[in-house]
Parts: sequence; structure tokens; C-alpha cells
Amino acid sequence: MKLGILGAGMIVRDFLTFAHKVENLELVGICATPEEAEVVNGLAQQNDIAFSYTDFNEMLINPEIDTIYVAVPNHLHYQFTKKALEVGKHVICEKPFTSNLEEARELAAMAREKQLFLFEAVSTRFLPNVLKMKELLPKLGKIKIFSANYSQYSSRYDAFKKGETLPAFDPQKAGGALMDLNIYNINLVVTLFGSPQKVDYQANIERGIDTSGVLILDYGTFKFVGIAAKDCKAPIVTNIQGDQGCLVIDSSANIVDRFTLLMNQATAGQVSGSGLGETYDENCGKHRMQHEFEAFIKIVASGDDVRADELLEITLMTMDVQTKARQAAGIVFSRDVG
Repeated sequence: MKLGILGAGMIVRDFLTFAHKVENLELVGICATPEEAEVVNGLAQQNDIAFSYTDFNEMLINPEIDTIYVAVPNHLHYQFTKKALEVGKHVICEKPFTSNLEEARELAAMAREKQLFLFEAVSTRFLPNVLKMKELLPKLGKIKIFSANYSQYSSRYDAFKKGETLPAFDPQKAGGALMDLNIYNINLVVTLFGSPQKVDYQANIERGIDTSGVLILDYGTFKFVGIAAKDCKAPIVTNIQGDQGCLVIDSSANIVDRFTLLMNQATAGQVSGSGLGETYDENCGKHRMQHEFEAFIKIVASGDDVRADELLEITLMTMDVQTKARQAAGIVFSRDVG
């Protein structure tokens, strides 16, 4: 894979900490705004990236680049992904994939028509620990309750309270707690269980944006509650509870650095109902994002359209949930009406 990177923010800097460890990944170009010219040139030099740009169209016509990594603010994902697909590039787009389901469907249809690979860069779906959890789900018996709390007090909320609206809290830029944090909880439950039957979102809304909220998904046989907050904090914990046991994750849904299986009936080495149990960690100590990029490269190299389509369907299900959730709470983005 010969990659062109669009963006120079925190997620790109995080990506560059491990990118050179990924086999068969060549960093060819990086692009940001003209105001970020000095920054993008520095990142190119520091990371042995041959080309740096301040014009996305110029990067798109580079024949050495076959895939674009879109890592810009949320509200720009759709337009830049569409541009890349239009010129025949594969695309890896950061989460949240788009502002709404309609945009996601349009991009998916375009990629399929042009026979291009289109991926959402969200670590949750690719973590070995999440795949192991899916394998262990039958041990839990009938699933009853799935709860996930991803709350982090945001320093940007201090500015927000003073009247300043930064992108993280801007409805014009697809911000909010649902899109920033609860989107990972949605990804986890959809990856494990598919689409829910009903969606509701009870949010704390200030100036048109959710600073925190409670997402409720009805799966018929069990209920999911996803809590996310940027205006307050709490211990980050996820529990999947069945009538025979439960899975406990004490890290966020985009990391899942380990998890514990607790059974109702104690077995050797376990104490029922206590903090003891069988703990798993199969992430191999890799950066959380490394697993997804390794998966993307493998899919593209092998031409695995089936797996690519499965992942795209998870993206569409996730966008469906977040769109319905925002509608339930009355949160409107500019892209919803544009």
C-alpha cells in the first residue's frame, strides 16, 4: 500500500509513531492546509515521506499514491473521501466515518461501483481482544445487559463554558460526545451483535450539541446502554452480562487492552462474583491502530472484496445508529440539511 496522508493533527501524529513498523506500507505523501505548511513539511522530513503538500488536489494526482488516509475534522470526511474515490484512490477514512447515514451510503455505493476499497479507521473492530471476546460470547449464555461507559472530561469544555466553540463541541463541525466517544461504544456493540431494533439517545445538550448523553439500544433479547461524556468524568468500564457469566473491560472500547471472563459458577482458578477470573490480552503490545492498518493492507493485497464489504456494512450500521440517535435527541448537523 502506497499511502497519502491528509491531515496533520493529533491522530496523524499518533499514526506516525508506529506506521514504519507496518509491513508493506509505504508513506508517500502528506497534505495539510497552507497554514500548516511548516508543520506538514516537518512531519514529512521526520518520517521520511517523499512528498508534502498544501493542496489536496496535487496529492491526488500523484501516481505513486494508491490509497488516501483521510484524517481531518469530522465534517470534512465526506467531501475529501468522495474526491479521492472520484480519482480512483482507495480510501481509509477516520472515525466517525461521515456526519450521517446518507453520506455514508453514497460513499459506499461509489466505492462499490468503482471497485475501490473503502475503510473506516476505527480500531475497535480489529483488536485481537475484541475478536477473542466475540469467540467467548457463547460462554456467557443468553446476553441480558451490555453497558459501556466512556467518559473523559475535556479541557475544551472549559473553553466551551466560557462561550468559545471549538470543533469538539460544534454542531456545524459534527462534534459532540456521541461522535467523539460514544461512537466507539456503538462500534463495539455493532461489531459483536449487528444492528439494534430500536435506538434512543437521551443527551445533555448545550448550544445545540451533546456534551454528554446516554444511548439506549434495544436488541430484543438484550439491552445496550452506552454512556459518553465530555463534560464530566467517571471510571471507564464495559460489561457484557449473560445469564451464565460476564465479560469485563476496564479500558475504553477503542483500546480494550485486556478483559476478564467471570462465570456465575466458579471453576479452577476463579472465584465467582469476585474480581478474580480468567483475564485475556491478545493485542500483542501493538499500538491500537496498528491492527487496523495491517488488516487493510492484507485485504487490499489479496483483493478480499468479501471482507471489505463486511467491514463497510458495519460502518453503515454504525452510521445508522448515530444518525437515529442524533435525531432522537434533536441534534442537527450542517451536513444533515446541506
